[in-house]
Amino acid sequence: MPVRRRPLAAVAVLWAATSACCPPAADAADAKHAPCATAAHRQFDFWLGTWDVADAAGKDVGRNRITSVHGGCALLEEWQGRGGFAGTSLNAYDPLAQRWHQTWVDNAGGLLRLEGTAVDGGMRLEGETGDAGPPRTVARQRIEWSALPDGRVRQHWQASKDGGRTWTTVFDGWYRRVP
Repeated sequence: MPVRRRPLAAVAVLWAATSACCPPAADAADAKHAPCATAAHRQFDFWLGTWDVADAAGKDVGRNRITSVHGGCALLEEWQGRGGFAGTSLNAYDPLAQRWHQTWVDNAGGLLRLEGTAVDGGMRLEGETGDAGPPRTVARQRIEWSALPDGRVRQHWQASKDGGRTWTTVFDGWYRRVP
């Protein structure tokens, strides 16, 4: 006995199932329904843009492009260092925890997960990295971004191998917006 197919019925069932589980995206113009239109979601917006980045001595070290993605619910970082080192991070605000989260992945196999809050008009994110060893080591990581009065941004990355008693600068980047 041949099987009788009902393509329209299958489409209707699929539409009903996806409509029930997945509401349509909010209209960006309707802030009342935009899930990421809060002031807290905008705390890291000073970092948006395309930037030339120099170290503390003024040497050009790379370019960073920060864009708003997913309807303003996240920031996407795309780093390209002058020596070929490249990485990407996704940054998002968690309204339940009232904290920012960053996940960084790079072409050297690095993975860095950070979280934190806005501080003095900037952002401070912290986390831990480790080396499986032997011996196993753990280092605290702290990165602060500061919006400067002249429109630049400073990114100061520090690490501590003694639980936060002392900190060493890993990177001190000075961002200048690309015209």
